[in-house]
Amino acid sequence: MEALLRFGVFIGMLSLMAIWEALSPARHLSSPRRQRWSINLGLAALNAGVMRLSIGAAAWLAANWAIEQQLGLFNNLPVPVWLNILLSLLLLDLAIYAQHVAAHRWQWFWRLHQVHHSDLDFDATTAVRFHPLEIMLSMAYKVLLVITLGAEPLAVITFEIILNGCALFNHGNVSLPPPAEQILRYLLVTPDMHRIHHSARQQETDSNYGFSLSCWDRLFKTYCHRSQQAQTEMTIGLHGFREPQALGFLPLLAMPFRALRKR
Repeated sequence: MEALLRFGVFIGMLSLMAIWEALSPARHLSSPRRQRWSINLGLAALNAGVMRLSIGAAAWLAANWAIEQQLGLFNNLPVPVWLNILLSLLLLDLAIYAQHVAAHRWQWFWRLHQVHHSDLDFDATTAVRFHPLEIMLSMAYKVLLVITLGAEPLAVITFEIILNGCALFNHGNVSLPPPAEQILRYLLVTPDMHRIHHSARQQETDSNYGFSLSCWDRLFKTYCHRSQQAQTEMTIGLHGFREPQALGFLPLLAMPFRALRKR
């Protein structure tokens, strides 16, 4: 049931973003959509299959197990359920921000994460362009966090839905009206904010790490308000990976195991 709910929200949000991008794209895509989508959605399907056969519902199961065993912070403090859920959502989002920073700063982690950043364009399907090993590592990390916090199972499901929905939204090839964009950016990571993170300029790539809440970038001084070039003109992707033959489905799976290229 948990997996079905997350999948339904994912399909609905992806469809909504695809329609929005078709009606009002923020940038002209440099690569054929069919080619990129087959690769990005192919990775998403592979990751879903791998997780389904391994540790797909591990975070939710870990939350239930932690309650049974009375493990974790909130299972040993007299906090009401609503506060457990609220604090769990905030702390899990902060932890994902920290994970994202680590993915850029630790070389062995960057080997995996560069698959995500190697996309030469930026749209909703970029949100699901991850190497299977990074997806599994991220799940193991979330399991550890859930047990440590003693997070409510409802908080875990809610967090996964919010995280997936926000990732599809802020990777969208769309732009909000400037006033709405600036207001929303005080709370959430917007497409314009996250698009800077996918710039080929390393100082911009190493900024705006948030996935859902935008406050962590401001708090930890990793916020970049504006890219050096206009967002319609800046180069997306990595300077070390510009040739299409290096960005096919199989080359992306092999990318972490090959020599690192200059960023």
